[in-house]
Amino acid sequence: MKTKNQWLQSVYAPATQKFPERKYNFKTLSDLDPEPIYTQDDLAQDFDVERDLGYPGEYPFTRGVQASMYRGRLWTMRMFAGFGSAEQTNERFHALLKAGQTGLSTAFDLPTLMGYDSDHPFSRGEVGKCGVAVSSLADMEILFQGIDPETVTTSMTINSPANAIWAMYIANAQKQGKDLNKVGGTIQNDILKEFIAQKEFIYPPAPSVKLVIDTFEWGPRVLPKWNFISVSGYHIREAGATAVQELAFTLADGFHYVEKAIERGLDIDEFAPRISFFWDVHNDFFEEIAKFRAARRIWARQMRERYGAKNPKSWMLRTHAQTAGVSLPAQQPLNNIARVAIQALAAVLGGTQSLHTDSYDEALALPTEEAATIALRTQQIIAYETGVAGVVDPLAGSYYIEKLTNDIEAAAMGYIEQIRALGGVEVGIDAGFFQAEMAEAAYRYQKEVESKDRIIVGVNDFVQDNVEVPIQLIDPEVERVQAQRLARVRRERDPNRAQSALDALRDAAVTGANTMPAFLECAHAYVTLGEQMDILKTVYGEYTEPVMV
Repeated sequence: MKTKNQWLQSVYAPATQKFPERKYNFKTLSDLDPEPIYTQDDLAQDFDVERDLGYPGEYPFTRGVQASMYRGRLWTMRMFAGFGSAEQTNERFHALLKAGQTGLSTAFDLPTLMGYDSDHPFSRGEVGKCGVAVSSLADMEILFQGIDPETVTTSMTINSPANAIWAMYIANAQKQGKDLNKVGGTIQNDILKEFIAQKEFIYPPAPSVKLVIDTFEWGPRVLPKWNFISVSGYHIREAGATAVQELAFTLADGFHYVEKAIERGLDIDEFAPRISFFWDVHNDFFEEIAKFRAARRIWARQMRERYGAKNPKSWMLRTHAQTAGVSLPAQQPLNNIARVAIQALAAVLGGTQSLHTDSYDEALALPTEEAATIALRTQQIIAYETGVAGVVDPLAGSYYIEKLTNDIEAAAMGYIEQIRALGGVEVGIDAGFFQAEMAEAAYRYQKEVESKDRIIVGVNDFVQDNVEVPIQLIDPEVERVQAQRLARVRRERDPNRAQSALDALRDAAVTGANTMPAFLECAHAYVTLGEQMDILKTVYGEYTEPVMV
């Protein structure tokens, strides 16, 4: 049998003389340069089936964290939703559940994400625009009215104010008389990626991470089925990172939380099984699949060999995925339906545990109900009509997939070791390391698009007049309704209980105690989100990002 090099010289070279390779950028979005063909020769030196691949549900989990994967249970179809008032989003939640969605994912508006009440002057014009407005337990009660937290898992994308918002969700479940041992879901709660990418921070890194570790300590004992963090690469990727950078920076964040929890004196095998991850799924089909596989392998090896975790569940990287909003242009938006379908298929072949598919109108406005339904139907077609859910990790053994998985793992580990040599994630944030790396990657990508070295259909080639599509607008009346509700909450709550709860929150922050019990009492006392964040500002201060020259 010919070797790879023999074939390239004797067959491929003459073929390309007759039909030269296209003037096309074959490089992946991480600038990895694939060869024309892959064979067993590419795996001979650095690939061991038992060490690197194994079986699904077994260390190092390259092939998936569950043995039966989608033959036993499909991924959770968890569509991201939230807009306007709590009433409007509750209505959308019920519509999505009726359409066959199997889990909820909550988007909050910018004031909520930044820890401001809806009636704060900084909130004007932004209430309900990019998600739902939640300022107190009163909003949370309406938001999840008619939805059983014991049977429907909920994910909440919130970070700086995560402890307070999570406490409101828990308080709502308690008021309904629910068993917290049965309440499942995920709070994003990944503050490090805010400093790296999304910039929705309030306090400096050190006290912000302290608040995260409070949930690590408190969560497993109170809500054992809840994932108290979703370490997020999504926003890092959306900010311009490559797939390799997304993988490396996200895992570095995860390891940082693990180290801080161990410093707190926590048992790694108590908190690690409830850590989850959240990945972006971009256009480069095979690179995205390999990224998921490399992520599981890196996490498993590091958790077992570096951090000494003994419980196999601590080695398992469980993940949610979302198709890449940044990849969906406003030009010819209906083309985005095809992009989302391909990205979603990559997430499934990569072994995700839950998935959100973006709507085709992502670049124009919050999704209409029709657009959101098409996005959900895309997942259902993949699940029930393509056959890909019938085989666990069907691409395992592909020469290209295995080599690409190895290459991505090696490149990501190179970044992780570089971050460790800098002194860790927080030092890297202060030094502007992440910003510089992502800026360079984004610049390179934009140059490729502008020079047509990388074709984006409908944007820099195959251009035509835009198709008009309906978009969803947010009624400014939402802001007035929110202000009225907040005024009623402050008027009708027990002022002594509210003040006592705020005092306890401040005291916990001052003394370094776990803040979650105080946050929970604040929720039950109807202390507003802004009031809680403001009291912590008096203890922790506010963070201003340094200017990088």
